[in-house]
Amino acid sequence: MNFDLAHWQHRLDTLRAAHHVPGATLAVLTGDGIHELASGLLHRGTGVEATTDSVFQLGSVAKVYTATLVMQLADAGLLDLDAPVTEVLPGFGTADPEATKVITPRMLLSHTGGLTCDFTLDTGRGDDCLARYVDAAKDVALDCPPGSAPSYSSVGYNVLGRIVEVLTGGTWDQALKDRLLTPLGLTHTMTLPEEALSFRAAMGHLGEGGGYPDPAPAWDLMPRSAGPYGRVIASAADVVRLARMHLAGGSAADGTRVLGAGTVTAMQRRVVDVPDKWTVSADGWGLGWTLYDWDGIPGFGHDGASIGQYAYLRVIPGAGVAVALLTNGGGARGLYADLLRELLAELAGVRMPEAFAPPAEPPVVDMTPLLGTYRREGVLITVTEAHLRYEFVDGMKDFSPPLEVDLVPLSSTVFAGTGAGASFSEAWMPVVFATLADGTGCVYIGMRAAPKVA
Repeated sequence: MNFDLAHWQHRLDTLRAAHHVPGATLAVLTGDGIHELASGLLHRGTGVEATTDSVFQLGSVAKVYTATLVMQLADAGLLDLDAPVTEVLPGFGTADPEATKVITPRMLLSHTGGLTCDFTLDTGRGDDCLARYVDAAKDVALDCPPGSAPSYSSVGYNVLGRIVEVLTGGTWDQALKDRLLTPLGLTHTMTLPEEALSFRAAMGHLGEGGGYPDPAPAWDLMPRSAGPYGRVIASAADVVRLARMHLAGGSAADGTRVLGAGTVTAMQRRVVDVPDKWTVSADGWGLGWTLYDWDGIPGFGHDGASIGQYAYLRVIPGAGVAVALLTNGGGARGLYADLLRELLAELAGVRMPEAFAPPAEPPVVDMTPLLGTYRREGVLITVTEAHLRYEFVDGMKDFSPPLEVDLVPLSSTVFAGTGAGASFSEAWMPVVFATLADGTGCVYIGMRAAPKVA
């Protein structure tokens, strides 16, 4: 199938403007190569235009890069994915010493290790920043017991990044350059802001819906210690080139072997189903990859968000198609949904689900079994009849005012939360109730599991 560049440029321009996204780049891998498009502005304050070689912050798409590094080490026989993390990192710890003994790299890769997500700590710009972060995370409470349920974890990916450092003898940043960026020829991918200065770099934008947002107060508020879980900067085409290696069974475009074919397959194999199938359109997790099932058509990818920047990667192996959309604010999630719904339908026959929302006539649900208090590190969630209060506590108490959310049922366990409105999660916030392996109730918001405590 020939890729109609003019048509898709028109659609990108039109939909970007409709959703008030300041700037966006798009890269599409098809059988005839990589097609690159750009639209809008990198920075509404300076008026600098987006170009196909512009670089954006990828947010959590960085986890795919870290997972690929970890799987390389497993390929080389340097890491046993099913041995306790403490065998590689003797100083690794959590607030639960018994749980610490059973957490494995495989659990961390699939977000089933129980480690939490929202622990951000600036440990400086030194090469020891990741080691200091992992050490500081020892006292952070687990979301849930290891292996009991998936709970999206940035802390877990920083532990994986530290494993990479110990086994390679250098920093995570250097391992990424030596083991992935150089072999794959990713010349527009980096990890540090001073490296981005050599390129046209997108500025994040923040603001309420209904109009174009304003430039964020700073280009990047993430510390260097966030690298393995959220601090890769890249062009859309470079993101697609990484995906192409995974589509090609682990080989770079020039034939260089980066991953074993069996390892590539293992990364795309489902490890765990997810109760929250809507926040990032996930049906399950593999080893690093978010997994999708579009009416029987399998796919993999990842979403990412930083301060006012949003990234989306979707790969359809059966069609040999990969799409990367990078944006810098506004209604990015709406742009992603509208544009990729059209793109993937034409290129791969994929029928993406409609936006998450309650039905016109919601079912009548008895919420009595769900009422109570739920808690995970830094967050207290109180559920009353048809309402939820989401409150930041402990070290995150000054992060944001409490959120008051009305709940509209889709089923007895799935609810749409009003008043979310974030670009990353669409207008309705999924609130999903589930049960941990030990029988404890929990609630998922943003893919994070919060067990019931009262």
